[in-house]
Amino acid sequence: MNCTRSSVFKGLLLSALIAFPVCMRGATGIGWKAGVAKTQITPEEPIWMSGYASRTRPSEGTRTGLWAKAVALEDASGEKAIVITLDLVGIHRDLSKRICEAIMRAHQIERSHILINTSHTHTGPVVGSNLRTMYFLPNIEAAKVDRYTRLIETKVVLIADEAIRSLVPAVLSFAEGQATFATNRRNNPEAKVPELRASGNLRGPADYSVPVMRIADDAGDIRAILFGYACHATTLDDYLWSGDYPGFAQRLIEEKYPGATALFWAGCGADMNPIPRRTPELAERYGKYLAEAVDRAMQGVFAGVDPEIECTYSEIDLPFDKIPSRSELETDSKNENKYIAARAKMLIGKLDDGESLAPVYPYPSSVWRLGKNLKWVGLGGEVVVDYALRLKRELGPGPTWVAGYCHDVMAYIPSRRVWEEGGYEGGGAMVYYGLPSRWAGNVEEIIINQVKTQAARVSNSR
Repeated sequence: MNCTRSSVFKGLLLSALIAFPVCMRGATGIGWKAGVAKTQITPEEPIWMSGYASRTRPSEGTRTGLWAKAVALEDASGEKAIVITLDLVGIHRDLSKRICEAIMRAHQIERSHILINTSHTHTGPVVGSNLRTMYFLPNIEAAKVDRYTRLIETKVVLIADEAIRSLVPAVLSFAEGQATFATNRRNNPEAKVPELRASGNLRGPADYSVPVMRIADDAGDIRAILFGYACHATTLDDYLWSGDYPGFAQRLIEEKYPGATALFWAGCGADMNPIPRRTPELAERYGKYLAEAVDRAMQGVFAGVDPEIECTYSEIDLPFDKIPSRSELETDSKNENKYIAARAKMLIGKLDDGESLAPVYPYPSSVWRLGKNLKWVGLGGEVVVDYALRLKRELGPGPTWVAGYCHDVMAYIPSRRVWEEGGYEGGGAMVYYGLPSRWAGNVEEIIINQVKTQAARVSNSR
């Protein structure tokens, strides 16, 4: 085949976990091959941590290990694809590109067949150029980051190779659970969330779904469990390495299902936070809630996935709102806000090197079809929840999974609603990513239309 691109659980947090099993009669999921690999990516030396501009020193130890994990798939026609999950806040286009090119060369796999997702843990390391204008690193710290980035590249390519070389007959099936601890941070003041939750008055959109894919060998032993959730991994803000609540969830699932590798992929949770937060106990609790949601789904009815896969990958020109002039940048370079000044100086440096400031950014999106009608969308950047809710409505019939933080985490991706409201997700965060301005107001329609085009392509290929 040619592949082209609530029972309610009440506790302190009153979070609910409900499994919604899905049944598709006649789909067996038999005929696949799958391979699984993982490796530790916890830094071996103290280096700068990513996610918060307020940090003033390198890491001080480890709470839980960080992991890179991979699942390779092969359908009945021999087409291969690979999913890679990373316990990192994000990776940038340059690193993603090098990783993908190495995998493509080694295994003759098209770019469309590779999906890389980061968990967006805020207790992971700075990697490459991702969020680099948020940090003011001494040379010795910058060198540590560079060394670690090279190590990540090597390790990810190695586990991709291991996963592909370990392909064995497998059965794929899927179901869906629910967890409700994610809270829209734009619409609910953090201090009032417990009261609002208890009274049933939380506001704003949310995506509580927990998609689960089970991969078993032909003897029925579970080899991998892939699951997603749309919520920032921002429970913790200290100086200890951890995967935050997704890391705890993965560990609990692997304890529950010995021999299985649990892989978390981050959904469109850019405007969603786990609230309350800031303690290790809460991170463990949210991880437990999420793991229980997965386990409830695992105990329900699964739908088989027929052994066929179609994939698309695209990069579209996503426009910025306004490119600043050199004189505007020179003014910004003297700004009392050190982040605005740092961005301006970086952009002036590009101009001094003879580069122009591009009015667009190459925005990545992927759409996979697994079996007859399971669609999996992978979007770049920190995507707000509106995208997932809209795509689930508009890409029917059949189930749709929507991941953010895929391929390249270059900035927040606001919907038109969030863009008009403004604020951090609407444009204020762009300075930390080093981009010249906020996005143009029509980026939601551009991205949605592109995803629809890709979804039509994989659906029409049957």
